[in-house]
Amino acid sequence: MLVSERVKRLLRLVPGERRFGFYRFLPFFFVLGGAMEWFMIHVRIGKETFYDVYRRKQSERLYEARMEKGE
Repeated sequence: MLVSERVKRLLRLVPGERRFGFYRFLPFFFVLGGAMEWFMIHVRIGKETFYDVYRRKQSERLYEARMEKGE
C-alpha cells in the first residue's frame, strides 16, 4: 500500500466530510496554533523565550532609528 493511500484512509476517518468538507480540519489547526503560541510564550530555551527576543530586537530597532534620526 502506498503512503498516499494510507494518508487518504486516515483523512477519511475524520468525521464531518459531507457537511463541512475540507473545513472539518479547521479545529485541528486552531489547536495547533494555540499550542505553538503557548510554547513560544512559556517555554524557555536557555534563558529566553521567543517573545523576550522579539521585544529586545524591537527595542534595538527603535533605538537605532532614533539614533539615525538624531544624526
